[in-house]
Amino acid sequence: MLPSLLPRSSAAARTSARTLRSLNVSRQSRFYAIQAKDASEPRLQAIDPSKLSITKTTTPKQLMPNEELVFGRYFTDHMLSLEWTASDGWQESRITPYQNLSLDPATCVFHYAFECFEGMKAYKDKNGDVRLFRPDKNMARLNRSSSRIALPTFDSEAMIELIGKFTKVDERFIPSARGYSLYLRPTMIGTQKTLGVGPPGSALLYVIASPVGPYYPTGFKAVSLEATTYAVRAWPGGVGNSKLGANYAPCIVPQMQAAARGFHQNLWLFEADGEEYVTEVGTMNLFAAMKTKDGKKELVTAPLDGTILEGVTRDSILELARERLVPEGWIVSERKFTMKEVADAAEEGRMLEVFGAGTAAVVSPVRNIGWRGKMVDCGLEAGSEAGPIATRMKNWIEGIQYGEEEHPWSVKV
Repeated sequence: MLPSLLPRSSAAARTSARTLRSLNVSRQSRFYAIQAKDASEPRLQAIDPSKLSITKTTTPKQLMPNEELVFGRYFTDHMLSLEWTASDGWQESRITPYQNLSLDPATCVFHYAFECFEGMKAYKDKNGDVRLFRPDKNMARLNRSSSRIALPTFDSEAMIELIGKFTKVDERFIPSARGYSLYLRPTMIGTQKTLGVGPPGSALLYVIASPVGPYYPTGFKAVSLEATTYAVRAWPGGVGNSKLGANYAPCIVPQMQAAARGFHQNLWLFEADGEEYVTEVGTMNLFAAMKTKDGKKELVTAPLDGTILEGVTRDSILELARERLVPEGWIVSERKFTMKEVADAAEEGRMLEVFGAGTAAVVSPVRNIGWRGKMVDCGLEAGSEAGPIATRMKNWIEGIQYGEEEHPWSVKV
């Protein structure tokens, strides 16, 4: 009998529930231990960048004018791919002309969502050098995501080297203008042909690329959000903190419903202990800058408790804020905070600004939030599309991305 069907007051039920939880934890521990042991077996091949083969296209595409670039619609000439099998490990990597994948209808990615991905960018600096922004963070997160759904892991440094070579092959697609970049999409899928549920015996890791323009071509445009409680994006113990394709499709309907009510995007609230905690906005992390009741300035974002994705831009903003804002008297916090706290700060004139943070836009300013039938003002002055903290963060991060500021986060390839 399942613990949820037993009387809550029953001591036997509580004992059974604890026993089942212990068994589940034990089983998960054994599974990940076996997976880690298998990954470390000498017979399994690791990624070897020196064995990369390159086959260039014979029909190169015409470059799209910068002003006509639409996010994720236009792709480069080539793709990077690596196959993996449980018996042999990683096979030799290949750069080939961009092409369709050939998969059996029974391939496990179609039936059980064995798929994870990353979003990162390559930039061209004023000297024409190609740079990646914090690729180690993206590869570490991809490894965490893949291991969460029983897909293979890989050596991050080797994969970064391969991605660097791939970007050099398609370097002509990287626009030189500030605000433009080459969006990179590393993706891993389970490729075993089976309807049985279990760890895939084969996988494919591939990278495609799309040249993109500025998220706000004509400058910042502050957005309005609808606070959402009827649908939940992530929860502690779930998989919302992994970058899985399966996390995104269920978010589309709530976003469409918010749009139908006149909002640009939805703000995910997580209800617990009688409170509505702020987590993420759409597919971005969220920051709020406000004054505490004793007059101190605080930049706050939700903690890594399973209810948010561990964003690379989020981490970058936190590190820059601790380095550059704390000396100015700011408090920088990763903590739980509620929608009521945001509304109270707005009501009392303590709200300074709110903004989303992600790879596509770097930062996305928020003008107001619809919550419980009223609009919560997020502190932007009349006629302003962005607050000073969002603006500074965008400038700081882009300065590193384009090599205007020499920084360990900017990696030349």
